[in-house]
Amino acid sequence: MPLTPAQDDTTCTTLANGVRVLTIALPQLQTASVSVFVRSGSAHESAKLNGIGHVLEHMVFKGTATRDARQLNLDAERLGAEVNAHTDKDHTAFHMRGLRAHAPLFVRLLGDMVRNASFPEAEFEREREVLLHEFTEDEDDPMSTAFKQFDKACFGAHPLAQPVIGSRRNIERFTRADLVGHLQRLYTGANIVVAAAGDIAHDAIVREAEACFGSLARGSENLLSAPPWLGGLRAKSQAGSSQTHLVLGFPVPPLQADDPTAAVAAALLGEGMSSPLMDQLREQRGLVYYAACSADLVDSAGQFVIEASTAPGQLDECLQALADLLRAQASRIAPIDLERAQNQILVRRLRGLEKPGRRLEESALDLLVLGRLRSRADWLARVQAVSADQVRDALASMQTAGAALALTGRVARGVGERASAILTHSGLLAPAAPV
Repeated sequence: MPLTPAQDDTTCTTLANGVRVLTIALPQLQTASVSVFVRSGSAHESAKLNGIGHVLEHMVFKGTATRDARQLNLDAERLGAEVNAHTDKDHTAFHMRGLRAHAPLFVRLLGDMVRNASFPEAEFEREREVLLHEFTEDEDDPMSTAFKQFDKACFGAHPLAQPVIGSRRNIERFTRADLVGHLQRLYTGANIVVAAAGDIAHDAIVREAEACFGSLARGSENLLSAPPWLGGLRAKSQAGSSQTHLVLGFPVPPLQADDPTAAVAAALLGEGMSSPLMDQLREQRGLVYYAACSADLVDSAGQFVIEASTAPGQLDECLQALADLLRAQASRIAPIDLERAQNQILVRRLRGLEKPGRRLEESALDLLVLGRLRSRADWLARVQAVSADQVRDALASMQTAGAALALTGRVARGVGERASAILTHSGLLAPAAPV
């Protein structure tokens, strides 16, 4: 069942069991990128199973019914292919990139791994140790910890607040049966997109996808409930850190809203050295080396996020400066700043369209979350049409909802109380005791 393409180079076919097969024709490329996207991430996991999707991502490379881990790696690498995978809050993806002539074979290789993963016990025990090392490394990273604390401040006990990597206890106790059950429950036809980009034939990709995934049960869509926004402050001190790391944010509409206003607001506030965030915090006041702002939109939720690292003694001044900047932007948007933000998004978007992997992921998430392919030209036109009043109103609405703030790294006694007082006095945070 062909879908109406969002642009001339994109074709999509839906198999009888709901699997979508997407190709993007890029005849100028000598290589091809092939991915399998699954609407299954940490937000689809119970607390007891948090982290299992990330474990499964690792384990599909450890053997199938007909090939062990070494043979899987050799079959890809003898073709010169790059192999990778990632797990996110709302999806998991498996990738291969190599010569364009091998694109159908990449579908076959990925299909074997995703459909026929055998999860050998001996490999699982070895990989468990690797995963625990990865968990320790992530746990030691103060900015990664800040984002995990930030998610908890935003969404509390909702699954979207769970870390992709899970918990040490869960990694230690997961069994092979847990992996098999998770795969059978969530990896169904309605939740899979097979995607390929390059100088490739759509029909050839469809034939391989049908052979690999056509017998998969359709299942039902892995839907997420929208989390209530909580907000508030969470602080966690980490030994060995010489800086204080902060993540400050507000709620914005989710991916389903297909609204570019938050992206424009984020670029306006914090993209580039001339942005208010970098100009005021770094260039004018020397409070940070680096700060960034983004609109992070996923299935069923959105976060407007400011991240920065500063000296512990400058944290109060940094937070006050951030509060002042947010209030100022909610009051008045300079035309030149709006022009800068819109053009930065335009260039960033066009550069992204030159990256096959980026295009595949965006298109796959369109299909999985929105059920349609968005027009690139339409989205860019709507970015350019966002007005200063719309950005100002969006910033004001965010601040009315109340901030979520996470502090990690070097966090001395009393820092949380002072940070809470600064944001409360600025009208960004409802009075509450820090956690």
